[in-house]
Amino acid sequence: MNLLAIGASHRTAPVALLERLAVTPDALPGLLDELLARPHVGEAVVLSTCNRVEIYAAVTAFHGGLADIAGVLAAHTGTDVNHLAEHMYVRHGADAVAHAFTVAAGLDSMVLGESQIIGQLRSAYDAAREQDATGRALHELMQQALRVGKRAHTETGIDDRGRSVVSAALEIGSARSGVPVDGATVLVIGAGAMGGLSMATLRRAGAGRVLIANRSFDKAVRLADAYDAEAVRMEAIADVLPHTDIVMSATASTGIVLRATDLSVRRNALLVLDLAVPRDVDADVAHLPGVTVLDMAALQEALRGDGDDTDAESAARAIVAAEVDAFASRRRSAEVAPTVAALRARADQVMESELERLANKCPELSAAQSAEVRHTVHRVVGQLLHQPSVRVRQLAAEPGGEQYAAALRELFALDVAGLSATTATSNSAVDHTTAEALQVTGAVADLPEQGSVGHGVGLR
Repeated sequence: MNLLAIGASHRTAPVALLERLAVTPDALPGLLDELLARPHVGEAVVLSTCNRVEIYAAVTAFHGGLADIAGVLAAHTGTDVNHLAEHMYVRHGADAVAHAFTVAAGLDSMVLGESQIIGQLRSAYDAAREQDATGRALHELMQQALRVGKRAHTETGIDDRGRSVVSAALEIGSARSGVPVDGATVLVIGAGAMGGLSMATLRRAGAGRVLIANRSFDKAVRLADAYDAEAVRMEAIADVLPHTDIVMSATASTGIVLRATDLSVRRNALLVLDLAVPRDVDADVAHLPGVTVLDMAALQEALRGDGDDTDAESAARAIVAAEVDAFASRRRSAEVAPTVAALRARADQVMESELERLANKCPELSAAQSAEVRHTVHRVVGQLLHQPSVRVRQLAAEPGGEQYAAALRELFALDVAGLSATTATSNSAVDHTTAEALQVTGAVADLPEQGSVGHGVGLR
């Protein structure tokens, strides 16, 4: 299986496209089923946050897997593949590993070093596991990515500033609207992970009265109890808006939650922070007098260039680079195991054949003598194979080490079961129209079906 990561983020795509790509919790099981139904996709994890949508997959062939996933995304968004290709990126092999580790470390986030991405990645992984969409390849990738992300945050202090999308939105929104957070009456809409983060951030910032509304009122009550807030039913939002200074909306809804008509009665300036993708707040709200709206597109623009290199960032990137090398080394070493097993199986086959020939040729040998001969032959063959077996594993762990396993297979005519399974589909099986639509570069066109790409490859 080859590792593949395909996605779009705040760095590559406008919010309008991210909104179309966004996968709600209700839609996630169906999308995973669609991915796994494709011929080249064996495993899949879908990560959908406010500023990225990515699919990590284990595929049997690079080009076939790429075409399968792009087709599912095009159908999901109702968007032409050519349009998607302009804003998406592809990572393969070691580059997919590096991307997953970088994302988990918060190094690719809108707010550098934000730590909630670890929880989001864990939730995506858990959802895929519940759907039986993960196997050995993605189990290993996700578990290591979560470990690396935690290590990077713990050892470098990259998130010491405690800044998140929520805190950045509050800071920028307050400055633009003139509405202070300290002592403000705030309505939080949505009791998911972002809603919980909003509540915690508001309490640290000194907000006054905090209300929480959610489609599931029971969930709103539980979150309100945790943060000394008040739960509000969704249908009662219009009643509390006239007395609200700040609205923070971050639901998983696919439709508009807050409209201009909901704000027809208002007594003061109002800051509306729309942290949802797709957006919760109707565009007309921004045209109301006294209302300042900051959505993810505006926040993205405000934070552009905010990720200046720091010692903590450099240290985190060094950790990611070292972990990627270690991961690749372990994978290469593990991949040679079937070849070593096949070599030992061939030796056992030859030994048994020769011992049987000896038994037929020398029937006068006693049982004790036959046992001693068998023991001696096994010891000799074991000693002869020990050093090559150990050494080929060591060499295989190095870059380019797969050539040593290939040499063993060639020299001893080894038939490793399932070795060719991942190359069953050739490039010619991919529809040429699809390949052209994906705008695959020349560097990708020559990719082998096995192995990693030496650089990140884009769809365009």
